[in-house]
Amino acid sequence: QQGCDPFAQTQRSKLQHRRARINQQINKEMRMRAGAENLFRATSNHKVKETVALELSYVNSNLQLLKEELEELNSSMDVYQNDSESISVPMIPLGLKETKELDLLVPLKDFISEHYGEESVLFEKEIKEFMELRQAMRTPSRNEAGLELLMEYYNQLYFLDIRFFPPTKTLGVFFHWYDSLTGVPSHQRALAFEKGSVLFNLGALHTQIGARQDRASLPGLNQAIDAFQKAAGAFNYLKENFSNAPSLDMSAASLNMLVRLMVAQVQECVFEKVTLLRAQNDFLARLQLAQEAARVEDVYSLVHQTMTQPHVKDYVPFSWTTMVHVKSEHFKALSHYFAAIALCDCPVASDAELPEQEKAFLQFHVIMPEGPSLRVLLQDPEERRKLGKAHLRKAIMKHEEAMRIHGLCKILRKMDILQEVLSFAHKRSLSKYSEIDHEEDFFETGEAPDIHPKTHQKPEIKSPNFSQVKVTDLFHRLGPLSVFSAKNKWYPARRVHLMRGENGFGFTLRGDSPVLIAGVIPGGCAAEAGLKEGDYIISVNGQDCKWSKHAEVVQLLKSTGKEGVDIGVITLQGSECPKSVDRRAAGMSSGSGMLKSNKENSRKSLMNSKGASTLLVWSKKSKRSKKSTYSGVPFTAVGDNEAMY
Repeated sequence: QQGCDPFAQTQRSKLQHRRARINQQINKEMRMRAGAENLFRATSNHKVKETVALELSYVNSNLQLLKEELEELNSSMDVYQNDSESISVPMIPLGLKETKELDLLVPLKDFISEHYGEESVLFEKEIKEFMELRQAMRTPSRNEAGLELLMEYYNQLYFLDIRFFPPTKTLGVFFHWYDSLTGVPSHQRALAFEKGSVLFNLGALHTQIGARQDRASLPGLNQAIDAFQKAAGAFNYLKENFSNAPSLDMSAASLNMLVRLMVAQVQECVFEKVTLLRAQNDFLARLQLAQEAARVEDVYSLVHQTMTQPHVKDYVPFSWTTMVHVKSEHFKALSHYFAAIALCDCPVASDAELPEQEKAFLQFHVIMPEGPSLRVLLQDPEERRKLGKAHLRKAIMKHEEAMRIHGLCKILRKMDILQEVLSFAHKRSLSKYSEIDHEEDFFETGEAPDIHPKTHQKPEIKSPNFSQVKVTDLFHRLGPLSVFSAKNKWYPARRVHLMRGENGFGFTLRGDSPVLIAGVIPGGCAAEAGLKEGDYIISVNGQDCKWSKHAEVVQLLKSTGKEGVDIGVITLQGSECPKSVDRRAAGMSSGSGMLKSNKENSRKSLMNSKGASTLLVWSKKSKRSKKSTYSGVPFTAVGDNEAMY
């Protein structure tokens, strides 16, 4: 898998390059600030203190300028929008988190030789392949292939975790990532930080894919809805499974805000979809449009509240907060505009249509408008015009408020397309108002009640489907995960020479991948050669048997002649001399479960449902594996599969 060409001069890559450069500068300035603060605290010389204080103010000023530059970068929404000529309200996408290059060659080679006792040089190809995958996922393309690349890397981290990260110590590698919103660098030894950052980028890439869709067409709208729902799912999954994040963009408050923002953008797409599909002159269709617009206003108001909370507003770009506020006012205006159009442009209800229209109108307003009864209102054109005029008046006020808020933000003022959308909607409402406003109107236009928000398609938060991208463990040559993992320890491998006696070799074998010596007959050939109950067979006559099936190992043993056979075995630490009675009980009680777990050791079916569900649990507190074990011995198959040789 390949990422984008990092040197390709697309608008998006230029933006990401600028982001990387600003991140590095912020990192440098923060180091200088930390050094200056330490010197300020340590020195008692007043002259030095004055010089350091001056230097600190200069560094803080630089930091502020860099953060403003990054905020402007985060506000470059137009780069991520589509190139269609149709006018659509811009969506808010997220930039990807940047990370430093990571050299894992030495740490992984050391671990392979120390923990697994293997020749680490033989695994250089796999380590380089993993590092190339990490390098590629730093620049994913903005399409399905880019999403698959991030998912593939995330799934490989599951195997890396089990293979190389023991519960008691770290690998000594730091994972460096920059905050997407503030540019502040963070680093942790925990692999969970790497997983969380990749998940964040998965969500961010979905937002960019959603923003680039042509929402003037039905397929484009459906793709945008799907992308924003998946982005919400990624951020929500991150919020629920990753705590104590070292960077602000992955804090619970920030992720909560991002989930709400994505849900609001889905709701906006649903409104656009209804606009595209519904008949224009139908009374009930217009009422539905008004209620859909009110629903969009409702969700954007909630996002605005979340963005303006004390611990969130300091790092959310001002242009985002303003855009969300503008949209909430804009859609409130649209809800009143469509209410007015339903009342003024649609023909008066016939007797047959009246009951259905009455029912819809009863649930339309938050509180019923003052004046005549519902039946009179729906059948009297003049009463409809009066209420329509009140709705239009409110729509114009809200359009003007949206344009006023838009004008307060320097970055949004540069966005011509947003200015165009707001201006068009405002002029349309003014034009309609002047059309229905009669010179002889002496009544005072009343206050139109708010419209009850309602949607026919509720946004769905789609959690990431990790099993959709199948991966094979890059380090599967180390052996089945049930035994050959970072949490298990074993004594150095032993080579035993066995001669076949009159009654065979004198041991009982059980299971697959690797085959377990389940019992040793006292006084038999195996016992005399030094084989023990609980040993795993890893080779026969120099042939690697870690992944071999029961029948394959038996065939190798049976094909030996009078010269005997060399067997390589390992013993897990803490698994010596299990009591046969307890072992039988364990076999009886969980036979079926153990047979099932045998499948997980199959080389190719590493991502079956069980593997996928374990993959989701990556918090540090979780148990890494749910293997059936007894006294430290992970059994793979029992009962019928046990045989004497």
